[in-house]
Amino acid sequence: MNERAWKTIIEPFKVKVVEPLAFTTRAEREAVLREAGWNLFKVPADKVLIDLLTDSGTSAMSAEQWSAMMRGDESYAGARSFFTLEAEVRGLTGLKHVLPMHQGRAAERVLFKATGGPGKVFLSNSHFDTTRANIEATGAEALDLPVPGALDFGRPAPFKGDVDLAALDAKIAELGASRVAMIIMTLTNNSLGGQPVSLANLRAAREISKRHKVPLFLDVARFAENSWLVKLREKGQADRTPTEIAREAFSYCDGCWMSSKKDAFVNIGGFLALNNDALAKSCRDEMILGEGFPTYGGLAGRDLEALAVGLREALDEHYLRYRIRSIEYLGDGLRKAGVPIVEPPGGHAIYIDARRLLPHIPPQGYPAQALACELYLTAGVRSVEIGTLMFGRRGPSGEVLPASMELVRLAIPRRAYTQSHVDFLIEVMADVATRAKDIKPLRLVEAPARLGHFTARLEPAVAEG
Repeated sequence: MNERAWKTIIEPFKVKVVEPLAFTTRAEREAVLREAGWNLFKVPADKVLIDLLTDSGTSAMSAEQWSAMMRGDESYAGARSFFTLEAEVRGLTGLKHVLPMHQGRAAERVLFKATGGPGKVFLSNSHFDTTRANIEATGAEALDLPVPGALDFGRPAPFKGDVDLAALDAKIAELGASRVAMIIMTLTNNSLGGQPVSLANLRAAREISKRHKVPLFLDVARFAENSWLVKLREKGQADRTPTEIAREAFSYCDGCWMSSKKDAFVNIGGFLALNNDALAKSCRDEMILGEGFPTYGGLAGRDLEALAVGLREALDEHYLRYRIRSIEYLGDGLRKAGVPIVEPPGGHAIYIDARRLLPHIPPQGYPAQALACELYLTAGVRSVEIGTLMFGRRGPSGEVLPASMELVRLAIPRRAYTQSHVDFLIEVMADVATRAKDIKPLRLVEAPARLGHFTARLEPAVAEG
């Protein structure tokens, strides 16, 4: 007899340790935001009620992960914990060389220093902020080739994270394969709404990479969520396990890197995995300079152990069903409240389209940042801007060149918040939406040239009153 299919999808875990939330008054939040220069990265965490700034390193670890940490071998070289992680990564990815890193951007820095440089070009479905910054730091160029329709945020489509295959093929032919350092596929596509990439698109991108003899690399911070969305949305994949889907995705690449602070639940950690022996040697030599010996890569043995367990837990079907449905639940609530979001909801976050919600604020007024600040002022909810503050450029005369999107990302930490937190968030965002026309633009006061959104200072473009 078959099990009944229940309508309510419950959290596939129970709570064992709790952490108090930080309640503040609006007056306190106004003072905090002013002191932070209207930059939510500078807001102290103990002044945040619900923290949706990122899903990176903010998840709750399992009892098995905490147990594994006690098995951590802290030997400087050749620690047992490294071989535990190495076996897990090899079994999942099929890649030969495994280099632990303290997080994803460390892997990016090491890899791009070995493969980038002036004249080189990196092609991607969409580069995220640290990826682009690490590429450009070498003197190379990062080009995005999203699938047509990816920027039509109000139009649902199953795989808006795909790369534009025709554009990819044409761009390599135009540049010449010798100039293209690599093709990068980000799973899921974070910059464009956490949208998944299909196996069919990966397979076709691999054929292009082989024909032009250009390596294909995967950024797999959210590979498990991508696998579940493939299972749900791609024809012919419904009867496969997330692990089977993930292994097929890895079979199409020459290497990958992961910020394991996302899908693997850990608070710190990541890895770079490669097949090319010469490239692996070059990366090992570089990581010793800045990350540590190749068997620990800036991590403690306990971190390596927790990461290995997290890679397995991330592919659990009960967890993934709950995870993706909880993101959809938030999207359903915001949609019913009239809040425009990137459609359809992706794997790890809901993205609010500030350009549609705040049409009265031009990109030069940083509408997504203004909306994120209003969300914090209203109820202490911290989110992050993905728009002109993060991705905008400066023109030759210092003018602001807008980004192609103005989004506010509500990134949901894994296994950390409950449905009542999400219901509260929907209520808060609905309230903010009713006052959208009253939200005022911001003005940039100062920001460094690279990754300026982390430390920028802004202020209201009009006097506060």
